[in-house]
Amino acid sequence: MRRSSPEPPPGAPQIQYKPGVADEMLRELAPLLAEEGIDVDNLDDLDVADLQTLQDAMNRAVERRNMQLFTPVGPARDIAVTTLRRMVDAILDGDTTTAGELMDQVEPESPDNTTATVASCIGIALGLSDQWLGGHDADAPADLSGHTVLPGGHWTGKRAATDILTLASKGRAFRSLDKLITGQGSPQVLAGALLTLAAAIDTWARRTDAPRTQLIETSIR
Repeated sequence: MRRSSPEPPPGAPQIQYKPGVADEMLRELAPLLAEEGIDVDNLDDLDVADLQTLQDAMNRAVERRNMQLFTPVGPARDIAVTTLRRMVDAILDGDTTTAGELMDQVEPESPDNTTATVASCIGIALGLSDQWLGGHDADAPADLSGHTVLPGGHWTGKRAATDILTLASKGRAFRSLDKLITGQGSPQVLAGALLTLAAAIDTWARRTDAPRTQLIETSIR
């Protein structure tokens, strides 16, 4: 994760055509659309007047699906939390090669919940950052955000981390997910979220004399 030079500015979003993606997404949204009274197997029966209803239902279904991806529960959350702990521990130990390798193992999706996903790690990390740095965690030191400083030098994700640190101090990092990912890209936001967590844990430990390894285990949950 450590770089020898500053990160290049984020490039323009790229549009790629992947056959079958629309159908795959529709199938993923089918249960949520069914709750809206939309049967994905009979979309051809809709008339023009129903198209706006379908669009509104799709928008709500996508929003709910994204919330599920970024706020995992059960086994999906457990494995994401374990992965976050390992990555943060590696960063704080100065082993950024291992941190980067662990980050590369995080998958876009994991249907069987055997691998941490990018969305789950980002969502949990931003949520924790909001709690700790936004003053909503009773165990965190007072004014943690005012003392937390990102690691010096050049890092992958540092530009995103700078934005996340500012947003989290106001408790707004998680709600700014779309803006962060659109502006920086998911890999940079994931790396930035890790840097923010690591910096907050390091500051927390120094201000309370608590072992960093203990804080990683008890606070990243």
